[in-house]
Amino acid sequence: MKRDYYDVLGVERDADDAQIKKAFRKLARQFHPDVNPDDPEAEARFKELAEAYEVLSDDQTRAAYDRYGFDGLRGQAVPDFSQFGFADLFDVFFGGDPFGSVLRASGAGGPWGESAMAGAPRGDDVEVAVELELVEAVFGAKRDVEVRADVPCETCEGSGAKPGTGRERCPQCQGTGRMREVSSLGGFGQFIRTSTCNLCRGQGTIVREPCTTCRGTGRTRATRTVTVEVPAGIDDGQRLRITGQGGAGGPGARPGDLYVLARVKPDPRFRRDGDDLVYRLDLTMVDAALGLRTLVPALDGDIDLKIAPGSQPGDVKVFRNRGVPVLQGHGRGDLRVVLNVTVPRHLSDEQRELLRHFEELSTDKNYQPDEGFLDKLRAAFRQ
Repeated sequence: MKRDYYDVLGVERDADDAQIKKAFRKLARQFHPDVNPDDPEAEARFKELAEAYEVLSDDQTRAAYDRYGFDGLRGQAVPDFSQFGFADLFDVFFGGDPFGSVLRASGAGGPWGESAMAGAPRGDDVEVAVELELVEAVFGAKRDVEVRADVPCETCEGSGAKPGTGRERCPQCQGTGRMREVSSLGGFGQFIRTSTCNLCRGQGTIVREPCTTCRGTGRTRATRTVTVEVPAGIDDGQRLRITGQGGAGGPGARPGDLYVLARVKPDPRFRRDGDDLVYRLDLTMVDAALGLRTLVPALDGDIDLKIAPGSQPGDVKVFRNRGVPVLQGHGRGDLRVVLNVTVPRHLSDEQRELLRHFEELSTDKNYQPDEGFLDKLRAAFRQ
């Protein structure tokens, strides 16, 4: 049974990104096999740490895990680190040798031993765009996207070797993917400098007879369909990262990531302002003066709105929690209805006469403001 990711890293649930990264790096070095030669669980422990870090270091997967636990990660493309070797994982997370390119060494070789194998190159990251209606961006959606990227070669099953043959251990680096250069410091011991093996290019294995389909790369180009879970509250121009759904890597290497760019279509009814939605309600000057009841559209059902007599242009009615869900958070924004009082442009003679008569009957009291602009602004925020 999986352990809670926060317990795995030994951090509190409100830990920030820097604390999570610091905890991971500390524990990752602690469970290096060379530091724990008698502990058969060291490598498995590191893979558990890597999975926890991969989830908690990404805002999207962390929010899903915080809200729903492990069930929330279904469909989130969290990689299965059990398929990767320890050396490959260190290369992924630490960019090669976890303790630096120059290893501290004495006559006994130093406390860390040799560096991890560099490994095959990681797969390419791929970006696609997905077009969304406003309602899909607000409430989330599931969309299929076409991804053109490298995939494991079907002929050689990603090995790069001709069917019937296999990959062989590199004779130059003896399968480590690294070459060591030892420099003597006289009576002060020696430095051991490591570099990627130029024969196997860090993979630790070579192909004597390459696959004719992929020419030994283990990859071919193809188009595949990926189902994307678009989270509620995403905005135009934001990107989603789906780990491991990019291009396939070289033999034994992890794939790249898929980035999905959200393009939200303009909506003819609403304008989005952060997590709020703004709707303009057009009223005639008669409706504004006499008041009325009307239905105002909202994305999750119409709202019955009462317009008070004497409503003014620019008045704002606020409906709490009827806007956009907070992305990777809690709650929703508001729906703000802005009153737009329209003035008639084309009047008949009779209408002009009626307006003149109305003006003759009007006094200063008819136009006396109940509150100033700042008062109305404060009231809008109080609602």
